Amino acid sequence: MSIVDNKVLDPKLVANVDADLQPTKKRIMGSVSYAASFMGGCVSIGTFSMGAALIGTLTVTQAIIAMCIGCIVIAVALAIVGECGHEYGIPFTVQLRSSFGTTGVKIPGVLRGLPAIVWFGYQSWVGAGAINSCLKILFGFDNLPVIYALFTILQVALAIKGFEGIKWMENISCIFIIGILIYMLYVVNTKFSSEIGNVFSGIKGTWGMPFWAATTSFLGIYSTMIINASDYSRNATDDIKPAKAASIYTVAILPVTLFMGLIGLLVTAATGNSDPVEVFSTTMGSKFLTILTLLFIAFAQVTTNVLNNIVPPAYVLMESFKVKWTHATILVGVLSACVMPWKLVTADSAAGLSLFTQFYSAFLGPIFAVMAVDFFILRKKKLDLNDMYDKEGCFKGINWAAVIAIIVGSICSVFVMQLSWYVSLIPTGVVYYFLMKTMKSSKGFRKGTIFED
Repeated sequence: MSIVDNKVLDPKLVANVDADLQPTKKRIMGSVSYAASFMGGCVSIGTFSMGAALIGTLTVTQAIIAMCIGCIVIAVALAIVGECGHEYGIPFTVQLRSSFGTTGVKIPGVLRGLPAIVWFGYQSWVGAGAINSCLKILFGFDNLPVIYALFTILQVALAIKGFEGIKWMENISCIFIIGILIYMLYVVNTKFSSEIGNVFSGIKGTWGMPFWAATTSFLGIYSTMIINASDYSRNATDDIKPAKAASIYTVAILPVTLFMGLIGLLVTAATGNSDPVEVFSTTMGSKFLTILTLLFIAFAQVTTNVLNNIVPPAYVLMESFKVKWTHATILVGVLSACVMPWKLVTADSAAGLSLFTQFYSAFLGPIFAVMAVDFFILRKKKLDLNDMYDKEGCFKGINWAAVIAIIVGSICSVFVMQLSWYVSLIPTGVVYYFLMKTMKSSKGFRKGTIFED
């Protein structure tokens, strides 16, 4: 027998389970490393685009408040979902078994994995564009497709090393990232101060639906990350309890999101261009600073993609199709190219990406609600690891109570797409609670809950 967080696990149940899906036996991330991981993992060019999408809608002050609200909600939600992984050391694909079933996990797994693959492709193309611009400036070399292919391969290779490699990469990158972001915001604000002032002088802003829709957009970027919070928290040391974890998430995510969102908002307002690579390759006024900024953009995509957009879908592929970690990460890289990211990076991509995040948030909000209700309300935070890893046990098959609940929550979200994530939570949670109590097909899933016979 092996002991994991004071839970006795029958080794026969994990004998044929990939080591990456078994309960974590070694916690490798302390408070500093954990904060650095999220700080590096949240430098998303998607945040730049979300900021750009606010032009003409909100004032700068309103945009800052919207970003703050979105980040605080993200931090709380990460702490809620991640408590299970931290307590029991299990990844999110195993965590989902108690609510969706061993077969049913494929449904939330796919809904989590697809947006990650799209973002991986999009951000890899942006990062490759930055590298290509650097090579063009320095050596006259210009071949974006080749750079994109090599850049994707590099990120997949880094992900194959697992969380040990991710930990050190994020730790090294976080100071560099914050320094460059501060510098980029300073340059934008000084170089384009008059243009920015002219654009925002006529914007009155609003505290109505567009404001709250903006919080959903910034929340939506990380709503994928919320679902698989256990993949991160299970690597955190024992002292990082929920309250401390929420504080770490806030400290790590908020400043990065504010810098990236504001840079996107101000640059687009001043230049009318939402492509960060094109803007910073033509406006810095210094070859050295131009190259430094472009390399930062490329580096930022690596830190974000490896942590947020490769690991989660790789776990889904491992759980659903029984492939090895190495093969799963390679397949994620291939699929990210299949979404044709070069078509996503267009002049009107900012508005499209905002709609995209609101759309998939309509499905991810309900999954979050089911996971929270199942772990905290129905099971009172008590799980039996032997049940979680027994594929022929009480969680075998599909729990239709969870599936129906997320369908209901998603339908409710569609009617108020701009607030999709928020709107879905209560309907989903209420439906899941009562279906778990009354549905005959969910009888096996009631083991260990307040409804157990």
